[in-house]
Amino acid sequence: QVRLTESGGGSVQSGGSLRLSCAAPGVSFGAYCAGWFRQIPGKAREALATVDGRAIMYADSVQGRFTIAKDNTQTTLYLQMNDLKPEDSAMYYCARASHFTYCPALHTMVEGQFNVWGEGTQVIVSS
Repeated sequence: QVRLTESGGGSVQSGGSLRLSCAAPGVSFGAYCAGWFRQIPGKAREALATVDGRAIMYADSVQGRFTIAKDNTQTTLYLQMNDLKPEDSAMYYCARASHFTYCPALHTMVEGQFNVWGEGTQVIVSS
């Protein structure tokens, strides 16, 4: 089972920025839907942003503050997070939906559509 590796999490003050990275040996994001999610203990995992060869989508909660991108080799997925708020504190996960060339609409997306996941990286935003 392929497992992605996230990095770049940490502690930051409100208004600060972090950039998360996601990659794994031999894994490409080029031909698939890929995305970033986050989860707060006791709550459902939230889809934040997705990217495929056609479009990028963002959840309302991060629109205008977060940017999803892939590197030129299509092997690393990034999430640039600006203007962080305490409510952004969570475990952040990257994922790939290997059976989808194009991402489902965020409001219809379910976790089960993503079959390759990372173990997460913690983000803590203090006020």
